[in-house]
Amino acid sequence: MPDNLPTIEFPAAIVDLKYPLMRLRQALEGRGVVRIVAMGSSSTAGRADVVPYPYRLEMYLRQHYKDEDPHPNIRIDVLNRGKGNEEADDELKRFETDIFQDDPTLVIWQVGTNAVFHNDRYNVDVVAENIRKGLAQLRARGFEVLLIDPQYTTKMLWDDRAELSDKMVRLIRNAAEEAQVSLFQRWALMRHWHVQNNVSFEQLVDPTDGDLLHQSDWSTMQVSLALKNAIIKAATPGA
Repeated sequence: MPDNLPTIEFPAAIVDLKYPLMRLRQALEGRGVVRIVAMGSSSTAGRADVVPYPYRLEMYLRQHYKDEDPHPNIRIDVLNRGKGNEEADDELKRFETDIFQDDPTLVIWQVGTNAVFHNDRYNVDVVAENIRKGLAQLRARGFEVLLIDPQYTTKMLWDDRAELSDKMVRLIRNAAEEAQVSLFQRWALMRHWHVQNNVSFEQLVDPTDGDLLHQSDWSTMQVSLALKNAIIKAATPGA
C-alpha cells in the first residue's frame, strides 16, 4: 500500500444517520456498561491482520466518552458477533443467543455482502425478506438498530455482481426505511472515496485477500471512524 494515503471526506449526506439513537442517548445519561452488539459476517468478525470495525468502534467510543465528552460513569462495550460466510438467512438463527441474551442498548447489523459474493448460494430477494424479518424481531423487542450495507470492493463489482450489488444495497435501504431504522451507507461512502477522492482499490481492498472482497486495514479504520462519528452525532442531544 502506498505511503502517501489520500485525503478523504465523510459527507454528511452519506454518513449521517436518519434517526436519533434515543436509547443510546438515554443509556449514556446513566451509569455502568453500555452494551452494543455487532452482528454480521466476516467484515464484522475480522480476517487475517485486519482489525475489524467492532474493536475499533469500541476503542473510539471509549476514547470519546472518556476524553472528548466525559461520561465517567459509563463504559462502552462492543460485542463482536460476526461470523464469516454468513448472511441474514443464517444470522436470524443466532439472534436469541448472540443478541437477545445480551440485551444490548444498540444492535448494529452488517448484512448483504455474502448474498452478492456467494450468489450461487443465496437469493438476494430471499435475503432481503429475511432482513425484514430480522428487523421486525429486533424492533418488536424494543432494540435500537443500525444497519450497515456491503463494502464497495473489487469483487463486488466483477462480472454480474455489480448489478446484483446495486440491487442488494437498494433492498437493504428499502428494508431500513420500512422498519424506520437508520442505515450506515458503507457502500456509498466507499464509492465516494473511490470516485470523488481517487482512492484506488489497492488502498480500499486487503492486499492479502485473494478474493479481493475484504477491506484493507486502512479503509476499515476510515469506515470505523465514520461510523463512530455518525453514532456520536445521533446520540448527542441537539446535534
